[in-house]
Amino acid sequence: MLVLSRRINESIVIDGRITVSILRVEGEVVKVGVTAPKEIHVLRKEVYDEIQSNNLQAVGASRSALERLLNGKKTAMQANKREMEAVCSSPQAPVN
Repeated sequence: MLVLSRRINESIVIDGRITVSILRVEGEVVKVGVTAPKEIHVLRKEVYDEIQSNNLQAVGASRSALERLLNGKKTAMQANKREMEAVCSSPQAPVN
């Protein structure tokens, strides 16, 4: 981690495209301004962490739903296979 000291109205530049400026200090709270291109998402860390957690939960739920769906299809396919084997192994009626 790079640690920098900045005063009010001073900035740092990241990758030539993102500017982080110190706007004011109020007690223990530092007001920071971020200027970045629209395609770069700038989020507070707690919001970012919440999104990541929700995404992981959604993937887990989707994965278990997919597994249930696939297991259901596998069971149906096995039942169809048994039915086809039964039909194919039964004696055929003579054709006139």
